[in-house]
Amino acid sequence: MTDRTRIALLLAPALLVLAGLFLTGLGLTLLRSFRYLPGLGLTEPDLAAYAAVLTAPGFLRSLALSLWIATASTVIAAVLALAAALLLRQTFPGRTLIAFLVQLNLTIPHIVGAIGILYLVSQSGSFARLAHAAGLISAPAEFPILTHDPYAIGIILLYVWKELPFITLILLANLQTLGEDHEAVARSLGASRWQAFRHVLLPMVLPGLATASALVFAFAFGAYEVPLVLGAHAPKALPVLAWQAWTDTDLASRSEAMAMAVVIAVVGLALLALVARGLRLGGQDAR
Repeated sequence: MTDRTRIALLLAPALLVLAGLFLTGLGLTLLRSFRYLPGLGLTEPDLAAYAAVLTAPGFLRSLALSLWIATASTVIAAVLALAAALLLRQTFPGRTLIAFLVQLNLTIPHIVGAIGILYLVSQSGSFARLAHAAGLISAPAEFPILTHDPYAIGIILLYVWKELPFITLILLANLQTLGEDHEAVARSLGASRWQAFRHVLLPMVLPGLATASALVFAFAFGAYEVPLVLGAHAPKALPVLAWQAWTDTDLASRSEAMAMAVVIAVVGLALLALVARGLRLGGQDAR
C-alpha cells in the first residue's frame, strides 16, 4: 500500500462526513430556491424565486456593491500582503515584533473587528471625538463618513485589516520555499532589483497570490455580518438582502433568500474556476 493510498483511507471517513453535510445542504438550498417547500404546500419546483430576485429593483445595485466590496478589499489586501511578505522575508531588527503584529488579528472574529471599526471611525466614534477635542473639527458630525457610507469604506477597511495576514502568511510560505537563489542568478546576469522581482519572483509567487486572493474575494462577496454592521441602509450588500429574506416572518420569502444564496455561490465558484483555469494554463505555458 502506497503512502498516498494510506493517507486517502485515513482521510476517507472525515471527507465522507464533510461531503455528505455539504451535498445535503447544497441540495436543500437548491430545492428551496426552486420553491420546493412541502411544509408550505409548494411541491412543484419553479423559477419564480429567481425571477423575483433578478428583477427586483435594487438587485443590480446590491450585486454591484458586493462586487465592489469584494474586489476593492481583495486588491488592496493582496498588494499590501505582497509588500509585507517581501519585507518580512528580510532579516532586520524588530522583524519578530512586526511579524507578530501582522498575525495578531487572525484570531479576532470579523464581527468583533466590525464593531471595533464602528466604535473607532464612525462619526460618533473615538476618532471623531478626539478630532473634535483637538480642535481639528468643530463637531464630531464633521468627521469623514467612513461607516454606513455608499462606498463601503468601513467594510473595505475591515476586510483589508482581516485578510491581509491571511494572504501574507501564504506568500511567506511560498517565498521561504523558493529561497533567494533565483533572484541572485537574475541579479548576477545584470537584472535590476525591480527586473528580478517583476520577471523572476512575481511569476513564481503569483499562483499562491491568486489562489489566496480568490478565497478572500469569495469570502468578502458572500459574508453578511460585516456589511450588516457597517453597511449603508441603501443599497445593501447582496448577502445582507439574503439574510433579511431568510429571517423574514413570511416563510415564503425563504425561497428568494435561497435563490440569492445560490447566485452568491455561483459567482464565487465561477471566480475560483477562472483562477484554477488561469493557473493551469500558466503552468502549461511555463512547461
